[in-house]
Amino acid sequence: MVEATPVVILMADDDEDDRMLAQDALKESHLMNDLRTVGDGEELLEYLQRRGKYSEEGSAPRPGIILLDLNMPRKDGREALKEIKADAELRDIPIVVFTTSQAEEDIYRSYKLGVNSFITKPVTFESLIQVMQTLGKYWFEVVELPSKKQ
Repeated sequence: MVEATPVVILMADDDEDDRMLAQDALKESHLMNDLRTVGDGEELLEYLQRRGKYSEEGSAPRPGIILLDLNMPRKDGREALKEIKADAELRDIPIVVFTTSQAEEDIYRSYKLGVNSFITKPVTFESLIQVMQTLGKYWFEVVELPSKKQ
């Protein structure tokens, strides 16, 4: 079996506790990925476009995958998703919606906007660990991701 190369995971979520729990679950899952976090859709786009505090070389490595919450201030996940998928430089980054929403409309709309997967956040830490393990196995061991730049 080929050794998985660590991939940067970029998590956009306005809930600091959820970001910390995801980091802890990633460690518990024994995934060696670099988890970067942003607090809303506006900051997500600043990171991806290397603007503002992310303009310094090396401060915003290109993510291999984005975990995206839908309900955030300033610019919500739906708006950010639409902008990312409209940008030729960013649209090939896989996006997994990772949200508390279970609304059929959110699921349908997310897929219409080009999301790769839709996951409702688990309610227990143990379930979160299982989700992170499954995400890691699928996105970093099974799937072939595009190289950073062609």
